Amino acid sequence: MDGVRVKGRVCVTGASGYLASWLVKRLLLSGYHVVGTVRDPANQRKLAHLWSLEGAKERLRLVRADLLEDGSFDDAIIGCQGVFHTASPVVKPSFDPKAEILEPAVKGTVNVLRSCKKNPSLRRVVLTSSSSTVRARDDFDFKTPLDESSWSSVQLCETLQIWYALSKTLAEKAAWEFCNENNIDLVTVLPSFVIGPSLPPDLCATASDVLALLKGIETKRFLIMINDPQSLSINNGIPSVRTGETEQFERHGRMGYVHIDDVALCHILVYEQDAANGRHLCSSTVTDNNDLVSMLSARYPSLPIPKRFPQLDRPYYELNTSKITGLGFKFRPIEEMFDDCIKSLAEQGHLSLQTAPS
Repeated sequence: MDGVRVKGRVCVTGASGYLASWLVKRLLLSGYHVVGTVRDPANQRKLAHLWSLEGAKERLRLVRADLLEDGSFDDAIIGCQGVFHTASPVVKPSFDPKAEILEPAVKGTVNVLRSCKKNPSLRRVVLTSSSSTVRARDDFDFKTPLDESSWSSVQLCETLQIWYALSKTLAEKAAWEFCNENNIDLVTVLPSFVIGPSLPPDLCATASDVLALLKGIETKRFLIMINDPQSLSINNGIPSVRTGETEQFERHGRMGYVHIDDVALCHILVYEQDAANGRHLCSSTVTDNNDLVSMLSARYPSLPIPKRFPQLDRPYYELNTSKITGLGFKFRPIEEMFDDCIKSLAEQGHLSLQTAPS
């Protein structure tokens, strides 16, 4: 044993992912035994970063599971007191949103929950949702910050083809329906745009989005990327955008941001605290894209960050995070999350920095 007080056994789905890797790291540091599900436990290159985590040799087990394979999560989940469902379906090269994003998101979530239902040891399930499930609507009062009672409009998402927000909304609603019917204790975490160091060796779409901005890739592309990650494909670490999905996303020029480590810690907080219930917005700062690039270009003048975005009519909104902060959580500022992200990108060789942040 590594000297850490053991807290119990939990499962993390999609354990090798961008956020899930941080969650596994924090759970191990907190003393949990972690069962992580991955698509291929034999893929040493993709999983090496997990095995290198402190406590992994003593308290980490990786098992195969497939979101769309009925019963494949049984082995991982049975015997765990907690389940953190972070996994999302992988988007295929073609683009049939209903078949490749919407149906797998809902089916995969329900598939995991069916395994949870079979587990007599289960205490609580924590589902990773998204702040996009509260803000994709056109009927809110911009003077009132959006909170967990708000739900994105399915009709609006379908009309504007906002597939990512729609998939997250439908998956979370399906989770609540299933858990309510089967008396499963569910809490959900709704992160805004996640910023921070990437533990996996390959950059996911989220980390690549930030890299694209820092390398000066066209501003319209970044506007699309931060609001609909499913519209991306990754080519040599640099995201490209599928055509035909530009204008409808330009109106979403304001975005919430949160440190990836804070998101992981919020998951553990709502799992451990009995008082936690329902949905929990997880966001540090909401800012306009122009304010973001102004801050970044001032801190990193050597990087070709655009100074301004095109002036567009964008809705103003804020996020009310009093529910999670009421549990005692404090978010890191936006400067820290981007500094940590940029430092990591430079250390991994994705970015060249001539000077430290100003």
